[in-house]
Amino acid sequence: MSDAPSHREHDLTRPDGISRREFSRRLSAAALAAGTSINSTDRWTMAGEDESARAPSDLCFTSATDLAAMLRSKKVSAREVMQAHLAQIERVNPAVNSIVTLIAERAMADAAAADEELARGKPRGPLHGLPIAHKDLVETKGIRTTHGSPFFRDHIPDTDAPIITLIRKGGALTLGKTNTPEFGAGSHTFNTVFGATKNPYDVTRTCGGSSGGAAVSLACGMVPIADGSDTGGSLRNPAAFCNVVGFRPSPGRVSAGRGSWSPLSTSGPMARSVADVALFLSVIAAPDKHNPLVLVDDPARFAGRLDRDFKGTRVAWYKDLGGIPFEPEITRVVGDARRTFESLGCVVEEAEPDFTGVDEAFPTLRHLSYHTSYAALAKQRPDWIKDTIHWEIDEAERQTAADVARASERQDQFYNQAEAFFSRYDYFVCPVTQVEPFDVTIKYPTAVAGVPMATYIDWMRSCWYVTFMATPAISVPAGFTSTGLPVGLQIVGRHRDDWSVLQLAHAFERATGHGRRRPKVAGV
Repeated sequence: MSDAPSHREHDLTRPDGISRREFSRRLSAAALAAGTSINSTDRWTMAGEDESARAPSDLCFTSATDLAAMLRSKKVSAREVMQAHLAQIERVNPAVNSIVTLIAERAMADAAAADEELARGKPRGPLHGLPIAHKDLVETKGIRTTHGSPFFRDHIPDTDAPIITLIRKGGALTLGKTNTPEFGAGSHTFNTVFGATKNPYDVTRTCGGSSGGAAVSLACGMVPIADGSDTGGSLRNPAAFCNVVGFRPSPGRVSAGRGSWSPLSTSGPMARSVADVALFLSVIAAPDKHNPLVLVDDPARFAGRLDRDFKGTRVAWYKDLGGIPFEPEITRVVGDARRTFESLGCVVEEAEPDFTGVDEAFPTLRHLSYHTSYAALAKQRPDWIKDTIHWEIDEAERQTAADVARASERQDQFYNQAEAFFSRYDYFVCPVTQVEPFDVTIKYPTAVAGVPMATYIDWMRSCWYVTFMATPAISVPAGFTSTGLPVGLQIVGRHRDDWSVLQLAHAFERATGHGRRRPKVAGV
C-alpha cells in the first residue's frame, strides 16, 4: 500500500474530497491540457452534420456500439466523448455516489492521444475511445484501488489486472473507479471508505452489488461500458436493480485475474444493452493462459450480429427455485415476461433443475475463498473488517474437511444434472432477484415475503443457485414494479454457450424495450 496525493486529489467522495466548483475547474484544465475546450465544438465535426444530434447528453446515452462506430468514422472525437461523460459525472455523481475515484486529467490526455492515433490510421481496437470506469476490486496501475476497505484506502497498484490490460489493448479509456462493497462481500454497495451507492431510480434504495457502482454509472450515462465480477450474483443483481444488462459468462471465458480451479467467480461485462455487452465481451474474452479453466474460442465472434429466429426454441420457465420466497412484485413482473418469449416463438413450459443441497454446498465453498483472502487481515485489525466477512471466516474455520468434500461432490453432481437438464431445454428463465431494491440504510434483507433469512446472502439464492450450475447467465431489464423500481430477468444457457444466451437476451430486449427507460436523476 502507498500514498499518492497526485491521484488522491481526484477522489470525489473522500471526507476531504473536492467540491463541484473545484471539479469543474479541473475538468476545464484537463480539456485545455488535451488541446480543446470543455465547451467547444470539436473540429472533427463533418460538414453539414447536425451538431445537435451529438449534444453532450445524447453522447452519454448513445450505445457503445454506435459510439464506437462514430469514433472510428471520425464523426465524433474521443476528446468530445470524454468531455461529455466527465460533465455527466459532475452533474449526477453527487446524487448517487457511484464513481469513487476520478482521473479527469489523465482521461482527457488519453483521449487526445487516441484521437492522434486514429488520425494516423492506427485505432487501438474495437473499443477505441470509449470511456470506462473499473470496479474498485480490480487492480489498476497508477490508479487507487481500495477494495472498499480501510486496509487499501490509499493503495496504488504497480500493475494492471489481466482484464484491465485487455481493456486498454481494446482501446477503452479509463476515467476512474466504481464503488463496491468491502471486498465485494454482499449484494449491497456500501463501505466505510466511500459510503453507499444509491439506486438511480430511487436514491433512498440500494443499487445492489457488488458491481453496484458500475450499474449505477451505466444507468446514469456516466460511462457506456463497465467491468464487473460475479460470484453470487454481483454482475446480475445490480444490473436488475438499475435497469441495465449484466452478463455472467461461462467460467473460464473471462479471467478473474488469478489462477483458480473454482468455477464460482468470474469477471464479466456490463452495459445498457445486450449488443454493447457482446461488443465488450469480444475484447475481454481473450484466453488467459494463467486460468486453468480457460476457454479458447475466438472472442471476435461476440462482435457479430445477434439476430436469430427462436421459433420452436425450448424454454424452461422456473417454478419456485426449490421453494425459496419471492416478493409479489418480482413474481408479477417476471411472470408478465413469459408472454414475450412465447411471442418470439419459444415453447415455454415450467421446469427447473433440482436445487436440493445447493443452499448448503455453495456457502461452504464460498467461505473457503474468504478465509484464504481475508483471515490474516481480520486478525490484524478486526475493527476494519465488517461483521459479515468475519462470519465467512468463522464459518470456514468451523466447517470440516468432510463438509468441504460433500460440497465439492454436490458441485460435480449439479454440473452433470445441469448438462442433462439442458439436453431437454435450450434455456432456463427465472428472476434475478427475490426482492425489490430495498432501503439503502439497511445492510441486507432479513426476511423475504415474510420468510426469515438466516444469513446476509440468503436473500440472493435466485442468483447463486444459478452460479452453481456453472453456466452462462445474463440479467436483462424485465419491467418495473408498481412504484417504478426496476426488475431483472435471468436467462441461463447451456454450458459454454454464451453466444446463444446473448442472442435470446437481445431478442427479449428488442421485443420489450424496458432498458430504454432512464432514471430522472440522470437528467434525461
